[in-house]
Amino acid sequence: MRIVVHGQQAFGKSVLEALLERGESVVGVYCAPDPAQGGRVDPLKEAALAKGLPVHQPKSFRNKPEVWEEFARLKADLCVMAYVTLIVPEEVLNSPTRGTIQYHPSLLPRHRGPSSINWPIIMGETRTGLTIFWPDQGLDTGPILLQKEIDITDTDTLGSLYFDRLYPMGVAALLEGVDLVRAGKAPKIVQDESKATYEGWCKKEHVQIDWQKPVQEIWNLIRGADPQPGAWTMHDGTTVLLHDAKKIVGGTSGRPGEVLAVAETGLTVSATGGQILVTRVRPEGGQKVSAAAFAKSSGLRPGVRLGAS
Repeated sequence: MRIVVHGQQAFGKSVLEALLERGESVVGVYCAPDPAQGGRVDPLKEAALAKGLPVHQPKSFRNKPEVWEEFARLKADLCVMAYVTLIVPEEVLNSPTRGTIQYHPSLLPRHRGPSSINWPIIMGETRTGLTIFWPDQGLDTGPILLQKEIDITDTDTLGSLYFDRLYPMGVAALLEGVDLVRAGKAPKIVQDESKATYEGWCKKEHVQIDWQKPVQEIWNLIRGADPQPGAWTMHDGTTVLLHDAKKIVGGTSGRPGEVLAVAETGLTVSATGGQILVTRVRPEGGQKVSAAAFAKSSGLRPGVRLGAS
């Protein structure tokens, strides 16, 4: 089959390389435009150019007949979408003779939207997964080709869940999807709208820590936002993002948000029903540092309440 890869960043690069390694005929690559102010070229673009593949970087597909025609000239049998944030119209999705398949890191129709790994963790869910589906004009609403389920452990963060499992599983699942399409055995299972949920981007305004809440809810928020956008609290007028934390159940003392101990191992903060041990922090606009180093430089000491105005 003649395949077009449409994606970006490391995940798109990995999908392209996996397809090429097993001898697939990739006839073109679409990726995000280069940064307006310079900066690193998209890894997918770098990989495609290194392989001598044609690269296309339209800023938009909407109401762009010339972009649709350029895509059609590739005469693709299948388009494989690996991390795409642009809205792609049906003129492009339906251009390949066998259509377009896309990766999404949730069990659709649950958690449609752009931050579908953050929210299940923040909400305290214990299962998630990935979906390979046939995109349409809705947002993550197209028919399902295949799904893979995984557990969310109580120590998983956004970073560990994605990089350790959903990323490599996603690459393999897209290859499996390509095989099913080639064999004519790829299903199109209509999503059950009664089970659909949607959440937008997980942003700073969603991840401020309320130290009055139970320790488990705080823990879910911290790990679901680690590394991005970073759950945060206030100290002496400074916004501080918390990373590399650990939940300690029971043995609580002090007021919610009160720093109980400052040590080389980190900051121990009181919460309802337990404590949070934070080993690394990032002052807004700065770099990640050890919690101990931040405490020393900022004068943070036991008895101080984080988040207090």
